[in-house]
Amino acid sequence: MKNLLFVFVTTSLFIFKLNISAQVPSGYYNGTENLTGDELKTALYNIIKGHTTFPYTASTTDVWDILKKTDRDTVDTTKVILLYTGWTRDAAKEYDNEAGWNREHVWAKSHGDFGTFEGPGTDVHALRPCDVSVNTARWNYDFAEGGEIYVDPDGTTECRRTSNSWEPRDEVKGDVARMIFYMATRYEGENGEPDLEIVDYVNSSPNYQPLHGKLSDLYKWHLQDTVSDWERRRNDIIYYDFQGNRNPYIDHPEFVDKIWGNLVANQKISSRLKTSVYPNPFKSFIKIEIDNQYTGKEIIVNLYNINGKKVINLKSTAAIIEIPLEFIENGAYILEIVYDKNIVQHELVVKN
Repeated sequence: MKNLLFVFVTTSLFIFKLNISAQVPSGYYNGTENLTGDELKTALYNIIKGHTTFPYTASTTDVWDILKKTDRDTVDTTKVILLYTGWTRDAAKEYDNEAGWNREHVWAKSHGDFGTFEGPGTDVHALRPCDVSVNTARWNYDFAEGGEIYVDPDGTTECRRTSNSWEPRDEVKGDVARMIFYMATRYEGENGEPDLEIVDYVNSSPNYQPLHGKLSDLYKWHLQDTVSDWERRRNDIIYYDFQGNRNPYIDHPEFVDKIWGNLVANQKISSRLKTSVYPNPFKSFIKIEIDNQYTGKEIIVNLYNINGKKVINLKSTAAIIEIPLEFIENGAYILEIVYDKNIVQHELVVKN
């Protein structure tokens, strides 16, 4: 979040206080030196796991209470700032039969089917206040660029939406990305927790798979919308006052590149493998036309159903590959075309 403005005369003093108070505890990231990739991700997991958990709703301290402090409006401290719009709401109202605000699971809770269980479902590093109807509009969509500006009953937003993706306003794109990176690091499938992973496509979580997209856009947003004092202050509150763990990608933004940078780079390389796939929707067959520079070289073709099951796997060196689909059930599929380290994916619909 870049452009949070403070209107009081004491602004500069307040910002200075934020800067000096947002100190990473000495030694917190010991053991991460010179690590990259999965080794660094595992080291970070071991540092941030085992945090104190809080209930979603309770008479004791719960998620409502924590968000009133982490996301408090710095101008009017009786209000909370809403993630996707920047609007504010009376913090004390909470949900209030849709007249108040809602708690947005940035990593959609259906992407892993963890609901509001303590742990992944109540982790405030990835929970933010949200307008009730905007929260509904975002639904459980993946994050990706594109779509039409979303006009909410409460006003025009700067968010964009397609039938399966949500693009936040520019001021919080980096915030959203770093929350997704946090969740994919903190939850690795141990102790009954989901194993959350980031993928580079949308429609990522049929049947509650623990996947979230879209990696390349999230990576770009992380670079474009850099870490702000707002995020650092929030990270400190969560660490010192509540959960006892930190979002490492706020403290060390360079960790994102060290873990996911090569994956994103490979995805960029994959765009050099030019393919045409037609028709779409498909009926009895599909045709894949490979760029001339790859003709004669072995291409691997995989087709995955919505459950992630591979239903077709074949190899070919032809310039045009035709695949019969009479035996494939109707539905949505991901077609994956692989050459060396180049990967291209197409979303397909089969209608026999």
